[in-house]
Amino acid sequence: MTSRSTLQTVPALGTRPASGPNPSRAETREQLSKATYDLLVIGGGILGISTAWHAAQSGLRVALVDAGDFAGATSSASSKLLHGGLRYLQTGAVRLVAENHFERRAVSRQVAPHLTNPLTFYLPVYKGGPHGAAKLGAGVFAYSALSAFGDGVGRLLSPARAVRDVPELRTENLKAVAVYGDGQMNDARLALMTVRAAVESGAVVLNHAEVTGLRFTRGRVTGAELKDRLSGDEFGVNARLVLNATGPWVDHLRRMEDPNAAPSIRLSKGAHLVLKRTSPWRAALATPIDKYRITFALPWEDMLLLGTTDEEYEGDPAEVAVNDKDITQILDEAAFSLRDQQLDRGLITYAFAGLRVLPGGPGDTAKARRETVVTEGRGGMLSVAGGKWTTFRHIGRTVLKKLQTLPGAPLGEDFEPVSSLPKRMPLPGLSHPRAVAHRLLVDRPAPGPRMAADTARHLATHYGSLAFDIARLANENPELGERIHPDAPEIWAQVVWARDHEWAETPEDVLRRRTTLTIRGLATDEIRAKVQELLEAR
Repeated sequence: MTSRSTLQTVPALGTRPASGPNPSRAETREQLSKATYDLLVIGGGILGISTAWHAAQSGLRVALVDAGDFAGATSSASSKLLHGGLRYLQTGAVRLVAENHFERRAVSRQVAPHLTNPLTFYLPVYKGGPHGAAKLGAGVFAYSALSAFGDGVGRLLSPARAVRDVPELRTENLKAVAVYGDGQMNDARLALMTVRAAVESGAVVLNHAEVTGLRFTRGRVTGAELKDRLSGDEFGVNARLVLNATGPWVDHLRRMEDPNAAPSIRLSKGAHLVLKRTSPWRAALATPIDKYRITFALPWEDMLLLGTTDEEYEGDPAEVAVNDKDITQILDEAAFSLRDQQLDRGLITYAFAGLRVLPGGPGDTAKARRETVVTEGRGGMLSVAGGKWTTFRHIGRTVLKKLQTLPGAPLGEDFEPVSSLPKRMPLPGLSHPRAVAHRLLVDRPAPGPRMAADTARHLATHYGSLAFDIARLANENPELGERIHPDAPEIWAQVVWARDHEWAETPEDVLRRRTTLTIRGLATDEIRAKVQELLEAR
């Protein structure tokens, strides 16, 4: 797909041919094993994906592998926010907030307007709460000023006005409500589109491929031994430079390079709940719990997202999960500002937890900065971990710049420097989602039923203009135009698209990260079986 800096004209259905399917896993393994890459990125979370994308744009030969699915761990377990970081103002990090706002605006306006949406936040001020109305009013005004008032002016409004937008807002002892603007996205979908962008820039990618060892040449890390976790095939990849971007597993891979490597990070567990909504919401809630922590109640994917927790985690990253203590804490904290009827446990459809990667050292994890940690090992492997979803492009560019300026120039000099890369390269599918949804509704097949309005909106806001290719699959095979579940907007064509174009290999890949069936609590055994059948029908 040709990159463009402006929104593309929406094509009529049938006028733009769908891109060909991805190579098979066997073809990809062969391609990986026969070439020597400039950069091997181990880890398919957003940090590794963004670095691979920018590295491929610079002309480097890039390979990206992950032991699980792309964005299969923390990168699909976030609070789904693109935000400046209101709480950072308390520590005087004005420049950091301004930088975060810059990245948020770039992503939501030029890079991926089809995958993000603005979100108004209400910050309730209760009698006896940790912050007063005057302080929060000044804080949200300063916050909006740092975003050049692009989301309106942060201000105070009356409880009566706020409850019209958030009917479940608890009004007892509510003194005022501060309002400000930020952004929201579906993290798994945004990550997958970034993988696609990396591939369109020349990267070779493979998920469900576990690193079993590192390759060394004269003491330097020059590749990795891998095992395809689906087929059992073993293969290797040679590379001039290896980047360890495995997130919570970063120290595990560092010990493959050097068994005596000291720990470089610590982990913080963040749990979230997804619930059915008892009423429409037109704004999100950000409720202060104490001086440093805020609990969110976010309208998201026609559901309600609550969270998050923040506690140190020392267990196996693969076993992180939500427990009953987490559920109780999230519901209790949400009760500060939400009515009881919205907090019934029977409304919970899904719970998930991720691990924040923080710099090593003592201190309260809730107060820790979400910094990116970069270390170089004894064998020359670069390890990078941590950061914020909001700044994923900036982190990718920063890491690539460090790689390109390493002593000894392990990547050589035949590449475009970071400074010359496009500043706002759009992600695939760039388009205006309302225009895409409109065309999906009016360009129905003849004969054939019109696409449902909620399906059209869902496709437009999760795929952008690529939604036309999915609609074409449904037009060619009416069975693929049917809903996967009557209570969800997704259609079966999305499963075929995920299989052929988005590296989906398992039902969980499809139902949890390429669609929203799992988070809606609708991934039944019958649906899983049919998804598996479609995945096998390549």
